[in-house]
Formats: sequence, structure tokens, C-alpha cells
Amino acid sequence: MRIAVAGATGNIGALTVTALEQHGHDVVRISRSLGVDLSTGDGLDHALAGVEAVVDVTNGTAADQAETVAYFGTATRNLLAAEERAGVRHHVLLSIVGIDRIEGNAHYAGKREQERLVAAGPVPWTVVPATQFHDFAAMVASWTEQDGVAPIAPLLVQPVAPADVADVLAEVAAGAPQGRYVDVAGPDPQDLVDMARRTNEARGHVVKLVPTWSTMFGPAMAGDVLLPGERVRIAPTTFDEWLAKQG
Repeated sequence: MRIAVAGATGNIGALTVTALEQHGHDVVRISRSLGVDLSTGDGLDHALAGVEAVVDVTNGTAADQAETVAYFGTATRNLLAAEERAGVRHHVLLSIVGIDRIEGNAHYAGKREQERLVAAGPVPWTVVPATQFHDFAAMVASWTEQDGVAPIAPLLVQPVAPADVADVLAEVAAGAPQGRYVDVAGPDPQDLVDMARRTNEARGHVVKLVPTWSTMFGPAMAGDVLLPGERVRIAPTTFDEWLAKQG
């Protein structure tokens, strides 16, 4: 199949491109750095010519909720409209487990807007909700670190390997639209503070972690809010297996 990946130059995007190519698909890379701008629609019609399916793994960097929702909304509308013009038969969106249970998070609000537009849009679709990636804890700590100290929320998560998610996206994109797919998660629940500590130790990075709910993640994300539901596909790679490669 000829399959396009929106956000192809990012971490999960590059892995999805690789997974698709390993299965013999002809992959079209969509990214602003490659001359295709989802915010304006520039280059989309040319990029989607002959494309049968699109995998959207784009990300947004705006911290303000209104800006994030507007960014994801504009990009998704432009992408879906171009897909309709090109006759694309399947739109696959990577989303996040638990976003419907959490208010006040700008990124999650943007992802909810994406899901809403895809579900109401003109192109048959599949939404794939995944849990946080294995590198999420250390990334969060890096956002808050100052002078060797990093406040971090003690979230309970069930992290998944990005490469495993890419494999699922490649499989889903090659199949028929399914609506909302099952949650995709790693094998084991983990504590975010412990994950950050172990990741930084494996990488040789010295930082003092301070568990707190006063950071960007509040008590609304405590408990099992971020864990997968009963309908779940367990990916194979454990956090320990991923951690062993971080040295």
C-alpha cells in the first residue's frame, strides 16, 4: 500500500515509517521540514496523491490550552480535507489512554479535539490510544529540572515501547478502519518517579527527584487514571528491557 505518515520526522513517526517499510509499504513522509505544512495545508494535496491510508502521529508544542486545541484542530481539519480530496480510505490517529478522564491538561485537550474531528470527519478512521512511552518519565523530569533538582508527579503508568506502538500503527493502517481501537500498553505498571530515577541512573545523569503534585501534573491524574482499560493490547517490550539499552 501507499501510506502517508504525518509527523514522520519525529521519534514515533520515524519508527512508524520503518515499521511500514519493513512490511513492504510505499511510505510518504509528511513533515514541515520536508515541505508539507499541516497548519496551512501547503503541500498536502501533492503529498497525498495516490495515498490509501494516513497515519497521524503529529505532536504540538504550545503550552496554552487554547493554542494547543487550535493547533491540533487546524492541522487535523487540513489533513482530513486533503485526504477526502485525494480519496484516502483510512485515517489512523495515535492518541493517548485516559485523556477523557483528565481536565486541565493542554496537550490532552488538543488530542481530544483531534479525536472529535476524526470521528466526525469524512474519512473512515481508527483511533489508537497508547499509554506513555518508556522515556516519558525522564523527559518529564528534564522539563522541570533546575540546579540539579526536578519536581515530578508520582504518576502510576503502564509504559510502552515506541517501537511496539509503531508496529501496531503499521498493522492497523494496512487493515480496515475499526473506529476506536483497544488501548495499547506495555506489560507492567510503573511509578513515574522510580522510572525517572532508574532512567537517569542508566544514562549517568545526576538529578534529585522531588515527588510532588504541584507540577504540571496534578492529583486529577493520580490513581489508575492513566492505566489502560479492560480492552487492552499488551505490547511485548518491558521497561526493564528498554532500560537495559539506555547506558
